[in-house]
Amino acid sequence: MAKNDYTPYQRKVIQNYYRNRDDIETQRLLELVTEIALATTEKKKVRLWERAAAILERTPDLEPDDAARIVANRDVEELAKIAEARF
Repeated sequence: MAKNDYTPYQRKVIQNYYRNRDDIETQRLLELVTEIALATTEKKKVRLWERAAAILERTPDLEPDDAARIVANRDVEELAKIAEARF
């Protein structure tokens, strides 16, 4: 679809997504904290931490070094604090 091929409804959905993107990312981060805490296998934890790292990279108020440290240490408590602070 070209840029102008969206219906008015589709344009509104897209606008709302980008308007609420920070809230959506925060919600995802909160859900990831829970999933990481409940993960039973190491393979699943690795995947979840990769997703958390991607979200933390997009967090504007977090230094990249801090995000890398949290992911490297797999610090769930610190991840939860960041998620709650954004919420």
